[in-house]
Amino acid sequence: MNAVITTQGLCKQYGKVLRVKDLDLNVPEGAVYGFLGPNGAGKSTTLKMILGLARPTAGTITVFGQPVNTRNRLAILKQVGSLIESPSYYGHLTGAENLRIVQTLRGAPEADIARVLHIVRLENQQNKLVSQYSLGMKQRLGLANALLGSPRLLVLDEPTNGLDPAGIQEMRELIHSLPQQYGMTVLVSSHLLSEIDQMATMLGIIRQGELVFQGSLSALHEKSKRNIAVRTLNNPASARLLREKQIPYRHSGDYLLLPDLQDEQVAYCTALLAEQRVGLVRVEERQKSLEDIFLELTGKAMSL
Repeated sequence: MNAVITTQGLCKQYGKVLRVKDLDLNVPEGAVYGFLGPNGAGKSTTLKMILGLARPTAGTITVFGQPVNTRNRLAILKQVGSLIESPSYYGHLTGAENLRIVQTLRGAPEADIARVLHIVRLENQQNKLVSQYSLGMKQRLGLANALLGSPRLLVLDEPTNGLDPAGIQEMRELIHSLPQQYGMTVLVSSHLLSEIDQMATMLGIIRQGELVFQGSLSALHEKSKRNIAVRTLNNPASARLLREKQIPYRHSGDYLLLPDLQDEQVAYCTALLAEQRVGLVRVEERQKSLEDIFLELTGKAMSL
């Protein structure tokens, strides 16, 4: 699959602080790519460099197969829509009037205004002053601005910030539908794993400016495979017995972790240990949640 965005060795330094370090992103065409990390991990800085709003300290950025530089930046950005941080608007104008300003600046067809209003479901509020919009409506208006001109790539920075649960669900469903319905590629950042899990097809996780995971959501789910945890009063003797019977295991604190076994295999192992009188005290099934995996990768507790 062709990559819409690639970065190689991307770095951004502010003073003596390296905010983004050797970042190698690969955003496939037609994907919703979730760019995930704790607050302050370098997500917004990365998106700003991709959009040409910040100059990289080192490394390269390629969008649509072309290197982003001062010569071709504007030509590339004509095919890109973006919503970085909070949306900008004129409160004394209506939603439609705000869109008309952006439509004129972008040179998009006037019919685009009705089209994007329909996509973000603001047709019935288009003649209302934006100062009277709810936060969710303002966020959707910002997304409508980004959709003007039918961009091939949409870059969204924390698009559900400040929304209530209903607004989050609506925005999530809308973003998830964009590639299939309109042929767009979406790069969306978030610090909420549960949110990205429900709308992204690809995932990149960043920690302190470094990429610690990149791949499909199914690959991340693979890391959450189940284990059978066994605790005995004599773990060294139990480990020797498992080795003799060629049963794989690994140590985890006071437990021996066995792979995900069928019920018959679990019954065999427990009977084997019980016969050797090693003091079998506990057998339990364990499975890491995606939140546990995120915590391991980022070293920080995540928002839920």
